[in-house]
Amino acid sequence: MPLTKVLITVTTYPLPSRSYDELVCTAGITDKGEWIRIYPVPLSALLGIRINGELKSMKYTWLELDLVRRTDDFRPESHSPVHYDFKDLKIIETIDTKKNWFKRKEYCLNEVFTNFDELIELSKAPTNKSLATFKPTEIIGIDIEDDDPEWKNEWKELRKQGDLFDEEKSPEILIPKLPYKFFYKFKDSTGKQRRLMVEDWEVGALYWNSLKSSEGDPNKALEKVREKLEKKFIHENDIHFFVGTTREWHTRRSKNPFVIIGLFYPKKETQLSLF
Repeated sequence: MPLTKVLITVTTYPLPSRSYDELVCTAGITDKGEWIRIYPVPLSALLGIRINGELKSMKYTWLELDLVRRTDDFRPESHSPVHYDFKDLKIIETIDTKKNWFKRKEYCLNEVFTNFDELIELSKAPTNKSLATFKPTEIIGIDIEDDDPEWKNEWKELRKQGDLFDEEKSPEILIPKLPYKFFYKFKDSTGKQRRLMVEDWEVGALYWNSLKSSEGDPNKALEKVREKLEKKFIHENDIHFFVGTTREWHTRRSKNPFVIIGLFYPKKETQLSLF
């Protein structure tokens, strides 16, 4: 079987689940322009991959690896690596942000939805679409809600079994639990206001970095998160959402099974910059 070429565009913050391999997943776009979900993936791969011994970000990197369609997941985009040790993984190249993300736009904005009702309809059987790029008509702002600061006991016990992919990693090491939930409020092309939870790894990292730079003050950290995701992004960046369904809520046929799994944020184009 030929290897699948994938441009990785999404790494989500790990969340507790009943099954180990639902905790960590990545998503991207194939060289044929099709969305694809890959899980399980090592926790370390969410942070990056090692190239010549140096840790590099995996996002917007073309990879080649052997994948197989998951038979236990009805979502058509869902695949698993044939080799869980990733021995067949080939790292091709990373797509840069030159010319305001020009090359990234070529793949990531190939199909863009603006009507969320249309996307929800496609998530129903028999299509079962579960990954897409969405462009909000208007971003209203973000909501931040308190969440349990500790992982559930079942997740802790699972992690004590050790990382499935890394025998050298201490089984006691846990990815820190985000003590908040982040949501974007927005309108689509129908004018309807919606709210989606953001599960992008970068948002989690933004909070922890902000907490560090705020000397451990969570209120100041949250203000920095809001400053970037709301004030700066909304006014300066052309925001698109990478959205995906959770298997649990998609299986239950929720009215809206989607969450935001990634943000695509080139600068807004001015009329002058088009020439």
